[in-house]
Amino acid sequence: MTTRIGVVTFPGSLDDRDAQRAVRIAGAEPVALWHKDKDLKQVDAVILPGGFSYGDYLRAGAISRFSPVMETLIEQAKAGLPVLGICNGFQILAETHLLPGAMLRNNHLHFVCRDQKLRVENADTAWTSDYAAGQEILIPLKNADGRYTADEYTLDKLEAEGRVAFRYLTDGPEADGYGNPNGSLRNIAGITNEAGNVVGLMPHPEHAVESLTGGGTDGLPFFTSILKKLVTA
Repeated sequence: MTTRIGVVTFPGSLDDRDAQRAVRIAGAEPVALWHKDKDLKQVDAVILPGGFSYGDYLRAGAISRFSPVMETLIEQAKAGLPVLGICNGFQILAETHLLPGAMLRNNHLHFVCRDQKLRVENADTAWTSDYAAGQEILIPLKNADGRYTADEYTLDKLEAEGRVAFRYLTDGPEADGYGNPNGSLRNIAGITNEAGNVVGLMPHPEHAVESLTGGGTDGLPFFTSILKKLVTA
């Protein structure tokens, strides 16, 4: 039976079609989910895509957190449904408290758009198992509110439990895609919940799934990882 992965569209979502395409390239069936619909259509996993839901009013992701679809998603995520939040999706996951911490305006107060080098810190989640721990990957990044922050207790807890999923590389010049692009604490680019079924990150793996477009394929393992996870579950 074909694995079905839902992609939620909010008002202002920009990368929902890209996420659907990445799912299709990986070999699964993308299922469009509308933010006002509580029905998840019996999908096997859900992606919250990037964009500017509700224009990022109040805070990025703050209004989307109360969309009807999120009521069902929060409940099912706590029960084990795999959920990936990309960029604005990560911001929404933070607003729902499915992931700890918050996203602030970039420390340089500018929108950043570039290819970004990351290091995979946790390859044991539902969305990262096709990577190797310590692997360095190149993923497109584009955000204005991408600065991850949390109190020291939360940061220490994430580190101790291995829940930092991705970290910005900082051992080279920013012009080459290295360095912390937004001031995120401890160079955190993405995290996971305790169970490993919910992952959020600011870079955009759906823009790096085939070499034809020039973006490389370093993002494809996100989508093949969840496919293998669901097939063997």
